Amino acid sequence: MSRTIPDALLLLAPACPHCPAVLEGLSALVKEGAIGRLEAVNIAVHPKRAEELGVRSVPWFRIGEFELDGAQTPGELRRWAELAGTPQGMPAYFLHLLKNGRHAKVEEMARQEPQRLLALVELLADADASMAVRLGIGAVLEELRPDGLATIMVPGLGELTHHPDPLVRADACHYLSLAGGEEIAPYLRACLDDQDAAVREIVAEILAELDEVQEDG
Repeated sequence: MSRTIPDALLLLAPACPHCPAVLEGLSALVKEGAIGRLEAVNIAVHPKRAEELGVRSVPWFRIGEFELDGAQTPGELRRWAELAGTPQGMPAYFLHLLKNGRHAKVEEMARQEPQRLLALVELLADADASMAVRLGIGAVLEELRPDGLATIMVPGLGELTHHPDPLVRADACHYLSLAGGEEIAPYLRACLDDQDAAVREIVAEILAELDEVQEDG
C-alpha cells in the first residue's frame, strides 16, 4: 500500500531569524513532491491562528501528525516528511519529544488517539533507550493510569517481559503495573521465576501492592 504524502503548515513571523530557512526547506520539499501542500501563515498578520494552535514561538510547523518548532536543517525537514504516515514515524516522533522533556505532548497525543501508545512499547524494546526516555514514558503512563487508556499497551509490554535484556524486562513489569487492567497479573506472575534477581524483586513488590489494593477494595 502506497504512503499518503503529508501536507505541512508553517507559522512564521517577520522578525524570526530561522523562519526563512524553514520556509525555503519546506517549499523545496513541496517542489520535490515529498510534501503535498504547504500553508504558510504570518502570525503578525493572523495572530489568532497561533492562539488557536497554542503556538508561542516560531518557526513552528506541522508535517502530517508531527508538530515541531525552532531551527531545522533541510535534512531534518526531509526526515520528518519521509517518516510521516509510516510505522516508524510515531516512535521516532515520541522519541524526539521524550528526549526533549516534552512528555506532556506525548500524553496529549495519546489521549487524542490511544493507539499511538503502541509507539512507546516499541521505544521500550530498545535496551539502549536513555534514562530520560524511560522516565518520560513512566510519566506519561502515570498521567494516563486513572483513565485506563494505557491498557492497549498490555499485550506488547507482556511480550517485553521475555526480552533478553533484564533492564527491559524490569521496565516492562513496572509499566504493566502502570497500564493496569486485569490481564496484567499473569504476565507479572510468570516473571516471579525470572533469572534476574532484580526483576524478581520488582515483580514481587508489584504483586504485593496489587494484592493490597484488591483486599482494600
